[in-house]
Amino acid sequence: QVQLVESGGGLVQAGGSLRLSCAASGRTFSSYAMAWFRQAPGKERELVAAIDWSAGRYYADSVKGRFTISRDNAKNTVYLQMNSLKPEDTAVYYCAARRSGTIRTGIIDYDSWGQGTQVTVSS
Repeated sequence: QVQLVESGGGLVQAGGSLRLSCAASGRTFSSYAMAWFRQAPGKERELVAAIDWSAGRYYADSVKGRFTISRDNAKNTVYLQMNSLKPEDTAVYYCAARRSGTIRTGIIDYDSWGQGTQVTVSS
């Protein structure tokens, strides 16, 4: 398993932008699929975006065109650039890693999780 540490959350007004970062430990980061999930109060954790070992990407319909996931294997880091933020994007955002390298959409498909970072979008 890898250890994951998120950063970059905060409070932003609607229409603003934030960039989340997730730093991973370990020498095999480049072979992992990485994902960002989020969980709003009273709701289930949901997949927001994912990137596989070859930089193929997946986005939830709710964030397509607004969010971009990317990775820097030299820095063992995955990013989530969030633009045009909406109040409904408010949630705790979690970074997750999947050892097999391919994208899956289920929570149980991911082997390692970060502690989460709060994103709050005010209207």
